Order: sequence, then structure tokens, then C-alpha cells
Amino acid sequence: MTTGLIPGDQPPDPRPTNGLPHQRDEPVGRGTMPAENRSRSSVITARAAASFEPVGRSVASARAFVRDTLQGWGFADIIDDAVVLTSELVTNAVVHAGTSADLLCLRSDDGVRIEVADRYPEREVPLQGSAATMGSPDREGGRGLQLCAALADRWGVEYSPTYKTVWFQLDIPERPVGTRAAGPALPSDLLPIADTRVRVAVVQIDRIGAISSWNEDAEELFGYRADQVTGKPLTDLAAWPHTPGTGTGIAEALQLSRWEGSYGIRDAHGRVTPVYASHLRVRDADGDPSTVCLLVRDHERAVLQTPLRVTASDTSENQSTDPFEVFIGSPAPDDLDSLLQRTVERARDMLDGDSAFLLLATDDETELEVRASTGLPSARQRFARVPVEAGSGRYGSARMPSVHDDLTALPGAVPLLNGTGMRSVVTVPLKVEGRLTGSLGVAAEGAGRYSNEEALRLQFAADRIALAVESARLGELERLRRGSLSFLVEASDLLAGTLDRDQTLALMAQMTVPTLATWCAVYTIADQASEPYLSYVLHEDEELIDGIKSLLSKMAPPDPVPTPGARVWSAPGEVAHQAALRTSMRSLGLSGGPNSQVTPGIGPTLTTASAVGGETVVLPLVARNRVIGMLTLGKPTDEHFRQEILELAEDLSRRAALALDNARLYSERTAISQSLQRSLLPPELPVINGVEVEVIYRAAGEGNEVGGDFYDLFPISDGAYGFAIGDVCGTGPNAAAVTGLARHALRLLAREGLSGPAVLERLNSAILDEGARSRFLTLLYGELRPQEDGSAELKVVCAGHPLPLRLRQDGTVEPAAEPQPLLGVLEDLDLYEQTVILDPGDVLLCVTDGVTERREGLNMLGDDGLAEVLTTCTGLTAGAVAARIMRAVERFASDAPSDDMAILAMRVPGLHQD
Repeated sequence: MTTGLIPGDQPPDPRPTNGLPHQRDEPVGRGTMPAENRSRSSVITARAAASFEPVGRSVASARAFVRDTLQGWGFADIIDDAVVLTSELVTNAVVHAGTSADLLCLRSDDGVRIEVADRYPEREVPLQGSAATMGSPDREGGRGLQLCAALADRWGVEYSPTYKTVWFQLDIPERPVGTRAAGPALPSDLLPIADTRVRVAVVQIDRIGAISSWNEDAEELFGYRADQVTGKPLTDLAAWPHTPGTGTGIAEALQLSRWEGSYGIRDAHGRVTPVYASHLRVRDADGDPSTVCLLVRDHERAVLQTPLRVTASDTSENQSTDPFEVFIGSPAPDDLDSLLQRTVERARDMLDGDSAFLLLATDDETELEVRASTGLPSARQRFARVPVEAGSGRYGSARMPSVHDDLTALPGAVPLLNGTGMRSVVTVPLKVEGRLTGSLGVAAEGAGRYSNEEALRLQFAADRIALAVESARLGELERLRRGSLSFLVEASDLLAGTLDRDQTLALMAQMTVPTLATWCAVYTIADQASEPYLSYVLHEDEELIDGIKSLLSKMAPPDPVPTPGARVWSAPGEVAHQAALRTSMRSLGLSGGPNSQVTPGIGPTLTTASAVGGETVVLPLVARNRVIGMLTLGKPTDEHFRQEILELAEDLSRRAALALDNARLYSERTAISQSLQRSLLPPELPVINGVEVEVIYRAAGEGNEVGGDFYDLFPISDGAYGFAIGDVCGTGPNAAAVTGLARHALRLLAREGLSGPAVLERLNSAILDEGARSRFLTLLYGELRPQEDGSAELKVVCAGHPLPLRLRQDGTVEPAAEPQPLLGVLEDLDLYEQTVILDPGDVLLCVTDGVTERREGLNMLGDDGLAEVLTTCTGLTAGAVAARIMRAVERFASDAPSDDMAILAMRVPGLHQD
């Protein structure tokens, strides 16, 4: 891949035109504009280019290139859309068109234009207004243009005699610019609430993201001394909300000139303290940048929160002093969470309540999901779901306003308020065009606080905010779905990149934590008769992994139900809570007497119980109509999953199940192949008096194919031994069949007293009898007889195999046999054997063609190269000779061997050698 980055003005077109004008075809309709206007609408301020070869891995490289480029330009808002579109267009070029792809990113003041060019212009030119050219969503190809039409602000297709270019433009969404503002004087009871001593932590982050300054208020808020955190990355302490497609990552937030928002800081006791932060990017006198972070407790956010700008109409004499209507008349916050939080705060203040909450309806209007609350004992019930129709009658439905004077008289009427001490509550629906979109409620600790008058006021406010909330919700949902698409593209690419079962399990867990869940566990099922087995556990805090693993291993696993979708599994939270409670009581001496028994082996700490105390869901891993496992996702105490995250997890589980099953099948195939390969080699070599023998065998590849190389050394009769080294054409079952036939036939025929040529001629006939399954075979066969004078007599037949080499004591190397026809090709063979006498100190080296054909570019080791290496082995033992030859062959090329290699070395020791 080649890349370049050139800041400056409009870049020249990098593609040749051969003197001919470009042929252009641009869709008519949304987002299109004339080519002459498109190129001159804004000044290009930077350019990044890259070229990718027509191989599958180029798609992932292109995605990474675009992500890194836009991240470097500070365009995090459009990264997900750009990555998805680039992935589709580069796939069309390098996979479907089979050509290299040229990728060009152009930065301007108002957005980014990305061009993907391939060298396959012969495709049919799309006709303007023709829907047929877009293709069906179910087709393997053709989705790139559909995605461009759906996601890009502008896009088009350009043709030239040698190129076809698809381009798209993504505009940068307008970001609010902070301005000075002053608010009106307010009564004391309308001012924001804060602690008696407001602490503002000031933390300075250097250019690499490490903490360089930590003030006293930071020590008080989070429990760390300055020397304990200085030099550590802020990411080690920050609990950032990980939701694909929404928000900005903390690393990106620290690089922005200004940033404001909420996240959490893990204190010295492991608890997460919600904070509201304001970041400002500064530079010192030497020009080194750093980020100053001001942090307060989240409920004191008013100390740092940028005030809303008030329009002229809001400051008129007729402006209402109701604080909620002041908020409604102001520009709404950009993100949904801020809008909802501001809504519940204003609703609580408007009705002088003690708490308020807002729930949003699911798409099918059957459930409500908690999205914001204030004044409740715990804000961690976020994303908890309650039914819209909670009971019979008017007050049992969230579709109608309701007032409860005293909740103690009707327990469970408002499930969200159970155990909070709230007694009176008023709730009203949020509706848009008659459709229920949410519910807004205000509660108080006293009874009888609200009447129909307050319900009308709250309903009036809800009607004014409902449309803004629904618009923000749809915008968040669209960003989440686009981010989910980018997440699934990356996940599929990672899962497809490995066939190792353990690595697939690790990838499944690492992709879900912390993006989708706080912790996860993967159960696998070997076969239908087996019980689920806990195979992998991961938590975002590594210190909690062992505790969760111990807890789950002592519990019955979830039932392997094949029904698609996520189902709630309450057992982990219940068991952890009960066991931790017993542990705490025992530590206080309140064990309850001799009859109280603590479950052996569990005893989780309160930290472990808190880690698994939230919502836990189980998704089945179904592949090829069989449940092969379960993916379990969990949240900490009182936290819940949002529906969109569960839908994304379901999509991921389907991909992960198929990847896991593919890894299982690959592992089984590899085990079978390796077992078959071992059966084709001798279990052990005999010890021959007066002759040293050493064999080295290296199979190429990953072990999933049975190779064709083999060797053997076996006794024939008293004092005589047969040896063979051969190579069957090809790999796989057919090659294995010929290999097994050859090795066993050699032993049988040799022990019948046949000569070497007779043995090979009969083996040749047996191979030809295999018919279509036959494979030709190169073979070096010989008989070895040690002599009384210390030498050894060999009778060899070389049938198409690399010639054996003889190393004499004086260092000379010569072939020890002559080439003869290979086996499995001709019916009539006229083979003969040759006699070789190995004197004391001589070495006979036999190899397969994987050794002599080792390549590095255009260079090959060959017979001459092998002979040159062998000349350096004078005086070495047979084991040392074989090891030196193998080491030289491996070092000859940088790439891994592409063919099996076998080395057989035989040496007659010298007369004075022990």
C-alpha cells in the first residue's frame, strides 16, 4: 500500500485520461450536484491517498487508513459512515472487480470527499433514474451505491477509458460555538443544588494522554494522591460510556480544543464516581499542547456546564418566569442524554418535587425504557424497562396522565419508585402525532402533593418538549445504527481472520467488553449430549475476572435454548448477592448459629457481587441448526441493557457462532490430518550397530493437510536394514492413500527377500492399480548392511527422487546413485540397483525436494547449494549433519516453507571414534 498526505490547495487528478475527457454519471436526486460546482465549492485543505492491492486483506487496510486519516483531521463525527462506505466500495474494487483500488481523501472546510477508483471501467454505465442499476439488497455485490445514496450527502460515479471512480462527500455537522452569556437573577429556591463545599478537581493531561498535574480537590474527590497518578494515562481511571456510534471516545475528547460532558472516574476504592467535565486544550510557552480538565460531581454539573444561550424573545417582558418554559424556549442541547437530563431537572423544579424521571417508549410501544432521572437514590436504573400497560384501568396505562396521592396505599403502581421513599407522583405521556413516545413523571416524599392542576402543567410542558425529544431520539438511533454497522464490519473481519478456537473465544469476549457489556462469559457445548462448559470470562476490570469465573463455575449453566434473541438470566446476581451477604454476616459474627451453612467454594466479595448484580442476558450461539454455546453479557448492580445494544449483540452472536463452529471444524480436521500423518511415519527408528542414523521431518502449512513426504527405516533380516525416503505428488486423502500403500508395501516386499528393483517394480504396479486415485511417486530405496571392517555396504535405487549425496572424510561430496524413472507413470520399468560402500567417517545424505527447491525470490537452493552446505559437515555426527542442513535450508529464505521437508542422514563412525 502506498500513501501520501499533502496539505494545500485543490489537488490535481491523479488518474490518467489519455487526452480524453472523463465520462461522468451521477444520480439525479438527493445529494447530487453538477461536477463543475462540486470541485469548486470549497477549498481543499489536505489530501491523503493510498493504493491497495487486489487481495482480501486490503479492505481492512482501507478501513484503517480512512479511520486514521479522519481521526487525524478531527472529523470523528463522520468516521463511522466513511468507514462503512469505504469498506463497500473497496470490496467492490479488490474482490468483485479483481483490480487494485486507489483511495483518495480530500479535506475541505465543510466536509470530506472520498474517492475509490478501480481499473475495471468496462462495467455497464448506470442510466440516470434507472432503479435497476442499484441492484437488490440481497445481492452479493451492488450495495455500495445504495449505501452511498443512503449515507452520503453527495455522491457520484465517474468513468474514464482506464478508470471507474465512485466518490462520496460527507458534510461536517455544525457544532455549537460557545459564547458569553448571563442569566437573570433567580429566587434562591430555583438555584441549582450543590454540596456545602464544592470541590473542583483540576487535572492536566500532557500530549501523550498522561496525568501531569493533580490538585487537592482531585485527591479529596477520588482518593488518590498526586504521586500515585502522575504519569499514568487518564484512560486507566476513566469509566467512559462505550456505545458504538454515539459520543466521542476519551482519547478523541482529550484532543479536541474544547469538550464538555459526563463520564465516570474510578476512585481508590474501585467505585465509579460520576463526574461532569469541561476540557480545554492549551499550549505552553514552548508550544507543547496539553489538556486542562475541570471535574465536579455530576449532580453539581451546573458549576461547569455552559449556560444555554437565551434569545431576544426569551428576555422580553412577556417571558414566563417558569424555569421549565425558560428551558423550552432556549436552544435544546445537541445530544439526547443532555436534553433528557435537563428535562427531568426542570420538571422537578417546576413542580417543586423531590425527584423526576423520564422514560422513552420502544418502537412497538409495548415497553418504556428509563433514560433519565434526578433525585432518586440511584441513577443506575438507566435502561430498565417497564410495560406500557402495567394494569387495568386508567391509571394502569402510561398512555394517560395519572396522579397518585399516596403510593403506600397502592404498592407497585410505579415500579421505578419502589423502595425510594417517594409517596406522591404525577406522570404524563409524551406523544407525537398521537403516538406514545415516552413518559415524564415527578415525585415527592410527602403524600397528597399533586393534583390535576399539576398534571395539566406537566402535560403542557411535556407536549412542548415531546417533538424535540423524539427528534433527538431518532438522531441518536440513526447514529447508533450506523455505528453498529461499522462495529459489525470490523467484528466480522476479525472473526474471519482466525480459525483457532481459543483465539475466536477471546475475540468474542474482547469485542463485547466494554463496548456492549461490562462483563461477559462464553459457554461452549461440544455435542448434543454434553453439558455447557464455561470456556471464557472477561471483565473490563481484570482484577474481577477470577471472582466472576469462580462464581459462574459453581453455578448451573444457563439452559441451551435455541430461541433467537436475548433472555434475562437472573441467577448470577441472586447467587452472588446471597453468598456475599452470608460472607458479610459471618465476618460480623452474625452467622446465624450452627445451622447456617455457607455455600462452599463461592464466598464472593462484595465487589464481585456488585460486578454481576445488574442485568444479565444470555444469547444462544446457533450454527448449522445446532446450539454450540451461549454468550452471556452482564452489567454491574442496577444497570440495564438498552434494546439497541441487545439487538447489536444478537447480530454479533450469529457471526460469532459461525466463526466458532468453523474453528471447531477446522480443529477437528487438523487433528484428523495430524493423526493420519503420524500413522504414515514410522513410530520409532531401529538402532543399527556401526551406523548413526538421524531423521528430521517438517510438515509445511498449519497441519490441516496430510503431506506426501515420508521416510522409513526397518530391519529386513539379520544384519540387513531397508531404508526409504519418498514424495507422493499432491496432498490430501489421495496422496495419503498412496503414501500408506508405498510404506507398507516396501516393508512387506523387502522382507520377502526381493531385490531393490523387484520391490519397486511391484510397488509401481500396485500404484497403477489404484486407477484414478493413483499418484506418481518419487522414491529412494536402499538396503544397508554394516561390515566387519567398520564400513557399510548400501544397495540403492533412485526412482525419480533427488539423488543421495555422499560426504567423504576429506570433505568431497558426490552423488551416490544415478537417476531412474519415477513410479506410478509407466507400466514397464527397467530398474537397477547400485552398490555404495561407506567408509568410516563417510556420510550419506538423503532429502526430499522440499529441501532442494527452497526458494528466495528467483534463487533456489538446488543440488549444488545442498552439496555446498554438506561440505561443511565433515567430522560431524549424523544428528549434527541433519541439524545443520535443516538450519541452512530454513535460513535460505525468509518465508515459511511451502513444502514438506524430510532429511535422512546416515554416517559410519570413524575407527577411533567411541
